[in-house]
Amino acid sequence: MDTKVISLCNEKGGVGKTSTTALVAYNLSKMGYKTLVIDYDPQSNLTSLMMLTKDRLNKSGEDVEKIDHTLMKALDDHEDLNDIVINITDNFDLIPNSQDFYLYGRYLDKQPISEQEKVSFFSKIIDRDLRGKYDFIFLDVSPTRGLMNDTAYFACDYMAVVLQTQKRALDGAEDLINYIQGSIIDRFDSKAVVLGVLPVLSQKGARIDNLILDMAREKWGEDVFNTHIHLMQRVKSMDVTGITDNPHDTWDRKSQKLFANLAKELVERIDDYIKKYGEGG
Repeated sequence: MDTKVISLCNEKGGVGKTSTTALVAYNLSKMGYKTLVIDYDPQSNLTSLMMLTKDRLNKSGEDVEKIDHTLMKALDDHEDLNDIVINITDNFDLIPNSQDFYLYGRYLDKQPISEQEKVSFFSKIIDRDLRGKYDFIFLDVSPTRGLMNDTAYFACDYMAVVLQTQKRALDGAEDLINYIQGSIIDRFDSKAVVLGVLPVLSQKGARIDNLILDMAREKWGEDVFNTHIHLMQRVKSMDVTGITDNPHDTWDRKSQKLFANLAKELVERIDDYIKKYGEGG
């Protein structure tokens, strides 16, 4: 199986990055792709969302299993990451995280290895344990910069930078792209590919959103995704309910259609890149 490791990343919290990651991955799993999401953020919002989803989908009435092993503990104990995978639903798995992941940078600093080996550390773990077992692996990273995220960026085959349609976010997206190119790809020789910029609209059709979109297209052209994410109330509510996908509910249908379209565009962009340049990663 030809695994694609992906991160939808940004450096500003509160723009729906985790929900977008979860819903794109969920829709890929519905399309028949075997998909894994890895919570790579000590805030563990993805873990919470996924476990709520598992709880909602659990038909037996039994309690969802307690999470005993998280990513940091597995790394610290040199466990195979397959041993901590939690199945959410068909074709859809989770590697959970918790607040102890704040210790990850300190853990790496203590290792008697070079800076290059620290940055490439998690990539080697993915290659050892997970690559070849999934079609897609998503890393949900924190909106920060540092060694923790560097190891995630290095491990990616493909990335998309999430852009909230605000002027400061536009500047921040350009800065993050330059950082990934200069520090991760050029300096450490990562094979990661930045596929483009994914707009997140604060209010569909608003003047400032359209203005920032126009500025983004002027700057990045076709590298701006055609599918735009809207901060929909139904998606926000999933932080409380878990992912909902009721075909008889109008707002569920609209939400899932949006993220299904984004999942399809992501696959198309990867396929187009491979046709032009060969495999990323």
